Formats: sequence, C-alpha cells, structure tokens
Amino acid sequence: MNTIFQPGLFAGKVALVTGGGTGIGLAIARELRLLGAHVVIASRKEANLQAGLQALQAIDGPGRLGSRACNIREKESVDATVAWVAAEFGHIDILVNNGGGQFPSPAMAISEKGWRAVIDTNLTGTFLMSQSVAAQSMMEHGGSIVNIIAQMQNGFPMMAHTGAARAGVENLTRTLAFEWAPQAIRVNSVAPGVILSSGVDNYTPEQQKFFFESTAHIPAGRLGTPQEIAAAVLFLLSPAAGFITGTTLWVDGGERLYGHAAAGQMKELMKGRPTPAWE
Repeated sequence: MNTIFQPGLFAGKVALVTGGGTGIGLAIARELRLLGAHVVIASRKEANLQAGLQALQAIDGPGRLGSRACNIREKESVDATVAWVAAEFGHIDILVNNGGGQFPSPAMAISEKGWRAVIDTNLTGTFLMSQSVAAQSMMEHGGSIVNIIAQMQNGFPMMAHTGAARAGVENLTRTLAFEWAPQAIRVNSVAPGVILSSGVDNYTPEQQKFFFESTAHIPAGRLGTPQEIAAAVLFLLSPAAGFITGTTLWVDGGERLYGHAAAGQMKELMKGRPTPAWE
C-alpha cells in the first residue's frame, strides 16, 4: 500500500476509528497503521471487526492493533470502549468518527423509528464518542478529532435523515473546535461526495444503478475512492494542519458546486411511491 505521507508520521500516536472494519473507516485505519500509529477499530458488528483486524494485521506496521465492539448510540458502551482503549494504550491522540449508517428513502416514507435510528447513530453517536474521548483523555493530553459527514450542502434528497444528522455534526464540529481549543484539541470534518466503497453492496440493484449513473453529474466525472477520503482525513490529523480547526474539507469532485448529483434520477426514483398514512 502506497502513501503520500512521511513514513512514521503518526509513530507512537494512539488512534481510535469507529466504523473501522470496512469501507472508508478501514481505509483510514490502514493508512494510520502504515504510518506507525497504534490503531483501535470499533464497530457494532463483530464480523466487521474481525475482517478489519485481519486486513490490518496484513500490513507491516510498528504500532499495536486493537478492536472493540461498541454501539455508539449507547453512552455506557461508548464510555466502556474509550476507557478500555485509554487503559490498554495509555491515552488517545486521535479519534475518527466514521461510524454511521442510513438507508435511501423519500422523506414521506421514513418512519419515526427509522428517523431516530439514523439521527442517534450519526449525530448522537458522534457527540457521545467525542465527549467521552475528550473527558477520558484529550482534555489532559490534547488531540485531534475528525468527523466523517457527507456532501449535503444542497440538501440530501432521498436521505433526509442522514442529511439532517450530518449537518448537525458539521455544526457540532465548529462548536467543539471553539470550546476545546484551549485544551489543544482540534476538531474538523471531512465531507465525502459519492464514494465507491463497500457500502454500495447494501443497496438494491435500482439504487446501485443510480449510484453509478451519478458520475455524469459530478464535475470531476468519476466517483471518489475510500483512499482519497483517508488522505484528506490524515492531512487534518497531521501536524501540517496544526492551525486548522472547526473546518470542513469537501472531498466530492466538485459536486457541491454543480448542485446535487443526479437530482433528476432521484426524482425518478421517488415517482409512484405511495405516501404512507400517519402512524
């Protein structure tokens, strides 16, 4: 695996990556591992943890590895995970809030349960992880947090729940960056556009067709890769970004400049869908 960063850049640093067993999270964990960090991945699904840990073990790196099952929606699970990492590795220098989830749906078809599940995972989970890592380590030692959000600057059709949650995380990023700057804690966000990652496998054939056709509406003319998101994250975590906090780095091939990718196709996907009765 190649990297543009200086070898040993994160040597001795302890990094916790949520959702680190697959996709973008695994790409970030790989890069941190390659550059010398001690890396702990967290996920709600044990199978993802084991697959991710196996992939990381195949990379020659000097840092230690760890994994921990964690439900980021639940404060007890979050606090226990952070306490375990701090006890095993001494402290936490880096937190990447990548864990999250959503499902495509017109806003009128999202149930209250579905809405709450996505908000709790993407927004509340990010807050709980950040608060716990800050309280148990970073308030004393300093550190850097990067939140993975999404390109939702022009709204997020068919993803109202995650668009609202990610917008909340972007605002939370700025608030925490301001409040925690005196403790030498930097907080930033990375907003991926349409990324060709393992998460695509969770979509239906109809949704996957839309996904790949969206390249025609991205100025760069292609989908992004998990490695490109990882590179942006590692820049923000690195000393090169030492005076950067409270910002969002858009990694979207210019999609936000053009309007929402494939808005026409999204409208087609919503045609003919029944409006659900109020529960």
